[in-house]
Amino acid sequence: MARADIPRRSSSGAPPPQAPKPPKQRSFLGRWVRRLLVWGVALALLGAIVLAAAVGITARSLPSYEELKTSQNGQMIVVRARDGSELVSLGPSYGKWLPYDQIPQVMKDAMVSVEDRRFRSHIGIDPIGLLRAFKVRTEKGVWRQGASTITQQLARTVFLNNSRTFDRKIREAVLALALEWNFSKDQILELYLNKVYFGGGAYGVDSASRKFFGHPGSEITLPEAAIIAGLVKAPSHYSPTADAKAAVDRARVVLGVMADAGAITKEQADSTDLDVKFAAEGSQNSVRYFTDWALPQLDLLLPENQEPIEVWTTLDPKLQKAATAAVVGNAPKGAQGALVSLDRDGAVLGMVGGTDYVTSNYNRAVNAVRQPGSAWKLFVYLAALEAGYKPDDPVVDEPVNINGWSPHNSGGGYAGQIDIRTAFAYSKNTVAASLGNAIGFGSVASMARRFGISTPINTMPSMVLGTSEVRLIDMARAFAAVSAKGVSVEPYGITKVTTVDGKVLYSHPVQQGQVLVPPYVAAGITDLLQTAVNIGTGRAAQIGRPVAGKTGTTSSNKDGWFMGFSSGITTGVWMGRDDAKPVPGLQGGHAPARAFAAYMKVAVAGRPVEQFDTQLKLPDWQLEPDDEALSGDPNGYYYSDDQGNLIDPRKDDGSGPGGIPPDMYDNGGPPPAAANDDFLNQATGRSPPEPPRARPTPRFAPGETGPRPRAQLQPYGVGE
Repeated sequence: MARADIPRRSSSGAPPPQAPKPPKQRSFLGRWVRRLLVWGVALALLGAIVLAAAVGITARSLPSYEELKTSQNGQMIVVRARDGSELVSLGPSYGKWLPYDQIPQVMKDAMVSVEDRRFRSHIGIDPIGLLRAFKVRTEKGVWRQGASTITQQLARTVFLNNSRTFDRKIREAVLALALEWNFSKDQILELYLNKVYFGGGAYGVDSASRKFFGHPGSEITLPEAAIIAGLVKAPSHYSPTADAKAAVDRARVVLGVMADAGAITKEQADSTDLDVKFAAEGSQNSVRYFTDWALPQLDLLLPENQEPIEVWTTLDPKLQKAATAAVVGNAPKGAQGALVSLDRDGAVLGMVGGTDYVTSNYNRAVNAVRQPGSAWKLFVYLAALEAGYKPDDPVVDEPVNINGWSPHNSGGGYAGQIDIRTAFAYSKNTVAASLGNAIGFGSVASMARRFGISTPINTMPSMVLGTSEVRLIDMARAFAAVSAKGVSVEPYGITKVTTVDGKVLYSHPVQQGQVLVPPYVAAGITDLLQTAVNIGTGRAAQIGRPVAGKTGTTSSNKDGWFMGFSSGITTGVWMGRDDAKPVPGLQGGHAPARAFAAYMKVAVAGRPVEQFDTQLKLPDWQLEPDDEALSGDPNGYYYSDDQGNLIDPRKDDGSGPGGIPPDMYDNGGPPPAAANDDFLNQATGRSPPEPPRARPTPRFAPGETGPRPRAQLQPYGVGE
């Protein structure tokens, strides 16, 4: 019986055809590898398309080359002195923009060698550098080697920050590719070298060269280029101002890298002398008191400006140095000192806010409020002179009692009958109190406010001795107005503001001061101030030419002042402790007056000697009998119509006497009632005026009928 499973042969004897074999099954892993490859290629293509689109869009939105040149991070402010020299540079300093062909080749070679050797061949990102960085990361476990190109660093400097996030690196790469798309290699390198940060606030090679070497970036030498190029890695660590040795050591590494890159020969690298002379940093100690006061004014002068500017100021470097030395050299141990010096137009020539800015940046010249002591008597005697007193008028130095207040002179004694000039020269407290009581303490306060005192003023009797706190700069302003013959003076510190290219953005206007007191009053007070220095409490302030001034000392020697002027320069000095504790031996006629003299000898050295105008040229109306003189200048009155328009009473236009409309005085009845004092005080917010006081009658010593000769005066009881 035949087996069914034996294949049959065909009639030709050939074996029968075999059935097809089933397909070989792929492994699971193989299938996933293939899918990953396919998807990887697809995603790579998609990523390339997205990246190209992102780069294209970014490239289209990039600022123009000119806009990138002017873009900056933060505002640069260069502060210049009166003579144009640089006082201080604040904020980022960009120096002058150097075009590509003006940047020394050694500087370009050094930067490319140390930061991006393949700069000329890559497209903005360096794949080789990336692979090298990943290799180091794999071997060391940390990122020890950067892969940022010069183009990426430029993108980070201009558009991004220094955060180390993956998102920021992606944006940095896109921006770098866009920059390479839009600009040439030379343009990118020019932008980079003018914008990269080199430490010490210096951005760009010109700023770095000026800061560290004292000359423009176009003059950079090979050793200087090596030092500058080495700063990019760690500006704060390798900065010559922080560690000169570290900067030089880093420069040696840069020279080796340049030789390895073929930028210089090995012989050049080995023979280059790195004994470079670094520029000395100018002292910014006391100068910062001035800049701290002046620069905030830019918010008002140029509120919308954000571009780099140069601020030209009134400060005189020579006088500032002398002012600092005068304060530091004369301030008592443990005490502070301050000084303000004004030119005749109000320009601040020198300002010292303390003995050491580094220790304390509190500006006592403009911010501290302290009692001025007898320096306040300036306003007492100004008000008295305006009320009709004259320097030669006799007064009596004797005990006084004003509503229970009895002031005493500094020495404790009394000189009897003297004149006003002598009372001021020896700073007699009793005479100042009597004068203040006679003319009214409100009148003294009004005079002080008129002359620029901006702090609160009390009207208690003791105010005549300087119990109201004031600022030094306000007192200097008041004395400067006296020096200007009674015309107001406004302190200022900025003369002009320009761009770095010289375009003027602001110029200080010439201001016409207001007349604060008549010329005869200014002459009279100048007479008194000059006498105080010649024979009185301010003798230590003498400098060999006419000086007018006044001392001031507060109770328990807590404050010492000297305020004065000569040859058009007004200077005020204050000394004391910040905690207002007594300073043994501190008096205005001692340390402050000596500091004034030490400074003013330097300040007026180049100016002609000026004699003071102390001649009293009284107006005709004041030469009338006293009862009429006290009523004031009749020409000073004015009238107004019912619309509030001023009318000159001396003009007769036919409408009525003095130009006053008939209906204002002739309405068939009595004239209309004037507004009473209570109504005016309520409407203007003023306090009711003090009741008028009679002018004191000169008193003589027993047995005398007139003033004693000056030679018989006894200078005891000298007060300040």
